[in-house]
Amino acid sequence: MKLIEKLKTTPLGWETKPGERKSYYLYFAGQNAIYFLLANYLTTYLMFLGINPVKSAAVMLAVKIWDAVNDALFGVIFDSVKFKSGKKYLPWIKISTVLIPLTTLLLFCIPASAGETTKLWWFAVGYIIWDTAYTLCDVPIYGAITAMTRNIEERNSMLSYKSIWAGVGIAFITVAGTVLLSEHVGANCAVVAAVTAVFAFLTMLPVNKRLQERHVPEEEEAFTIKRMFSYLFKNKYLLIYYFGYFFYSAANISGALTLFVSYYLFNNTLISLIISACGTVPSLVFSLLVPGMLKKIDKMKLYKICCVLMVVLSLVMWIVGWESLILHIVLYVLRSIPLSIIGVIMFIFTPDCAEYGKYKSGIEAKGITFAIQTFMVKLTAAVSGALGMFLLGLKSTGWITVEVQSFEELQTLGIVQSEHALNVLWFSYVMVPAIGCFIAYLIWNFYKLNDKDVQIMADCNTGKITREEAESKLSRKY
Repeated sequence: MKLIEKLKTTPLGWETKPGERKSYYLYFAGQNAIYFLLANYLTTYLMFLGINPVKSAAVMLAVKIWDAVNDALFGVIFDSVKFKSGKKYLPWIKISTVLIPLTTLLLFCIPASAGETTKLWWFAVGYIIWDTAYTLCDVPIYGAITAMTRNIEERNSMLSYKSIWAGVGIAFITVAGTVLLSEHVGANCAVVAAVTAVFAFLTMLPVNKRLQERHVPEEEEAFTIKRMFSYLFKNKYLLIYYFGYFFYSAANISGALTLFVSYYLFNNTLISLIISACGTVPSLVFSLLVPGMLKKIDKMKLYKICCVLMVVLSLVMWIVGWESLILHIVLYVLRSIPLSIIGVIMFIFTPDCAEYGKYKSGIEAKGITFAIQTFMVKLTAAVSGALGMFLLGLKSTGWITVEVQSFEELQTLGIVQSEHALNVLWFSYVMVPAIGCFIAYLIWNFYKLNDKDVQIMADCNTGKITREEAESKLSRKY
């Protein structure tokens, strides 16, 4: 009841309106459906096309060279361009609402009859176009929250609740994609992409009319590449956080391999749907509890506790193996608890780093700050997909690759993988993400920014208090 009332009303001290918040949450359902589609189905799609996994992985990583350029370039453009409307974020959000679904369709329409070289070129060009369009989406929607409200508690709450709606988008594509691609239906990936694109467009549309920018600076200094690097090197916590995030997210290859795990280890692709459904309840419950938890414990401390739990539970899951489906589901559900909390908190740190960056450098550079986030999200998605294909594509793995349109066709061919290949698949699915999480945990120990100090910095950045007052109130010298 408290959650329902909070969605209908505006708590004291908050600036956003209920309908505005709802549209903001809903946007993430569509955005994350698109992101999840690429993160979890692109590997399957490319392997179904019969392309050598190592070549696909190489192209995927090569595209990131352009990604590094276009994210930094857009960050500078974003901080420099002024629209006649006076809005900083909304115009880009409107553009991305159309471009994201269209470029997604383009990427998943590679002709099956084409040669391997043509397929690789189509994939490379389509991925570059999609990647550029996604940049126009991610930076503005996350950056917009800094213009919607200056209240740190409100930001934390909104970014927590948006994760629940992001989960709705992920749940939609998980159910639709798994059922459509399963050996029981036999649809291809292009159909799944079309369904996802329509869903994304419809859910991303409302925020275009509801979102209000209240705190966009009237005058901003001209932004240059030199100032960008000056800002980044002064924003050490942004660099520390996303350095750790790289290892955590890049090693998270479970999603890219989940359909193969279900098909080859549990003998039915729909098993992945059952496992995901079992993990949904604790994920939803703890997602709802996170805003309250953040009032009692600093988010980085909670973050690191969850990382330790994830590593321990993954190790147990790997040792137990896949022979018992029931035991695997139990361990999966337990591991989904810390993972769901991590998922909710993950991008709450970026607005904090934006406030810290301005406080330290005096530079208003939210475009660059959120461009770093977008770059890391897309880079790690590509690396995780490429890493999964690379591990299976190694000659020593002995993985058998065939050109098919669906799991139904794969079942008809009766392809059987060797015991060694299945062991590599299981280790990659369970332990590679745990290793990345452990490395991230070690790095995040150097992140010292806390919520109370961020609120003080935000008040100083907006002129609510003086620099001298801020320095006297901070818990430590930054």
